[in-house]
Amino acid sequence: MDLLSIQFWQELALKYGTPALALNAFIEAIFFPIPPDVLLITLCLAKPENAFLYAFVTTLFSSLGGIAGYYLGLWGGKPLAIRFFGEKKVKTVHNLYDQYESLVILLAGFTPLPYKVFTVTSGVLYASLKKLFTFSLIGRGSRFFLEAFLIREFGESIVTFIYKNLNIISTLAGIAILIFFIAYQKSKGKGNEQEEVL
Repeated sequence: MDLLSIQFWQELALKYGTPALALNAFIEAIFFPIPPDVLLITLCLAKPENAFLYAFVTTLFSSLGGIAGYYLGLWGGKPLAIRFFGEKKVKTVHNLYDQYESLVILLAGFTPLPYKVFTVTSGVLYASLKKLFTFSLIGRGSRFFLEAFLIREFGESIVTFIYKNLNIISTLAGIAILIFFIAYQKSKGKGNEQEEVL
């Protein structure tokens, strides 16, 4: 049996319920390829009345897994990065990444971007753990609660739509957030320039 198969994890979710969902959400945030959406959708279909509970568990354990990924990057990746690139370069990249970490994690949590890559990267660049956890909760929670809501309201008829379109919709939403952020940063910069002139 292929332990990485989607069917295996779906069966595991139906057999063990919330603990299997929590385990999958946690390890997926570090290295695992099967997204927690698969188990979340499976359980929400089985028990729609518990959909929001499942979304909460998925959000919490995915964000906690993000913390584990952070420390994996901090303890394992950071020393390697310093060794290969030098402390000065790592610090320069850290300063840049730290400025935009909130936005990056928010987008990685909500869109199809590989969330695990950014949790580990945050550790490698020793960015803010508080920001990582906070914006993981927001980004991951937005995605998982949306899925739970749709399945609770529309049942199995919405599953195909979720699998085919949710990534596209979340990507478009991510682009909209990015555009808004850039526009906000520009308007903020102009405001500062006007204050200096005055």
